[in-house]
Amino acid sequence: MKTIGRFLCVAVLLMLAVSAMGQEASEADLAKAAQNPVGAMISVPFQNNMTFGVGPDEEIMNVLNVQPVWPFSVSENWNLITRTVMPIMTLPGFGPDDDGTTGLGDVIFTAFLAPAVPGEIIWGAGPVLSLPFATDDVLGSEKWGIGPSVVVLKMSGPWVFGALANNIWSFAGNDDRGDINQMLVQPFVNFNMPNGWYVSSGPIITANWEADDDNTWTVPVGAGVGKVFRVGKLPLNGSVQGYYNLQSPEGMGDTVLRVQLQFMFPK
Repeated sequence: MKTIGRFLCVAVLLMLAVSAMGQEASEADLAKAAQNPVGAMISVPFQNNMTFGVGPDEEIMNVLNVQPVWPFSVSENWNLITRTVMPIMTLPGFGPDDDGTTGLGDVIFTAFLAPAVPGEIIWGAGPVLSLPFATDDVLGSEKWGIGPSVVVLKMSGPWVFGALANNIWSFAGNDDRGDINQMLVQPFVNFNMPNGWYVSSGPIITANWEADDDNTWTVPVGAGVGKVFRVGKLPLNGSVQGYYNLQSPEGMGDTVLRVQLQFMFPK
């Protein structure tokens, strides 16, 4: 954990050091830019998810997703938007002699090819990879996975709404571990208000097609509030959301508190 702490401190210091590179933009414009998964803006969100009621003792599971977004210009007409999700996980014990585990989970990398000049409908599509980089076998699948990913959204006045979806299948890895066949769908809707405030809902719906019928789906509902603000010249996007799982695998909890702080570096 000391190594992870040093990494996060260095990352924050580097982001503060380069914050002057960004030009001034209004909080309202930055809020909409942050809500576009295929926008051509460098950003580093730190998204923390606390799930309550996990395991036989109904404890807390914590997942901090460090997910840098880095866009590249492929040509005059196309951008490549890369997103890497590095989950730092703390799992409670699931047995009498299990004290829980903390470490890095499997890393998810996505590359969206998107039009450089978006139209009325904004979209991006590309591959998603699951990389078995977990520091403990409890935290990961020990499988390499790949699949398609797509995002579609529309901005209309103060509204930003759309959906992101992917499905990952395993193709290599530890033969003693189960195969991966998992879908993720995240519909999202944002209503933007003056001074960078917004109301947002972005439930992450998952389906594990390898599980039995009672443990296939995780279906949350909920919403929250956020605001774009500045520390010096550095724009930040902070939000708090709460979700309740209408359905979830046995023992995986029913209430989620999501807190996010996103460092933004507009052009």
